[in-house]
Amino acid sequence: MPRGRSETEEERADRRWVELLQEVRVAQTGVQILLAFLLSIVFTQRFTELGDVDVAIFVVTVVLGASATGALIAPVSLHRFVTGHRMKPQTVEWAARLTVTGLFLLLCTVTCALLLILRVVLGGPWAVGIVAAVFSWFVLCWFVLPAWARSRRRSEGAGAAPPAVEQTPRRR
Repeated sequence: MPRGRSETEEERADRRWVELLQEVRVAQTGVQILLAFLLSIVFTQRFTELGDVDVAIFVVTVVLGASATGALIAPVSLHRFVTGHRMKPQTVEWAARLTVTGLFLLLCTVTCALLLILRVVLGGPWAVGIVAAVFSWFVLCWFVLPAWARSRRRSEGAGAAPPAVEQTPRRR
């Protein structure tokens, strides 16, 4: 019995698009809240007390947050501009790449924001150590675990035939 789904390329693209949108909604909300928080910090009285290094970390954090927001919203814009041009499979691939880029930028944003906060609260050495541990945890959860799962799946299914994909449209 063949493994995988029996779906056309268009059906597969539609399914993957819906799944991607659900994933992006979670990340978009988080990055937008984080960016809004970051943008409001500059208007607080405590911001004027930050040293040059902390101001530089803040600027980098805001730029990363804005970049992450752009990358995570980009799939919506991409889809809107290419809809109707029979490009759904390519759109899903591009949107997936933008999403991974956005997640990487979000990781950098969270790391820098955490560094800034912990530098203010704890000081240098403790802040760097805690941030390094949290950064490692995020990398493990967001990138290493999925990469490990994919490589394990490939090695388990190395001898198996690829899933059958139906090439003709189904009748409804």
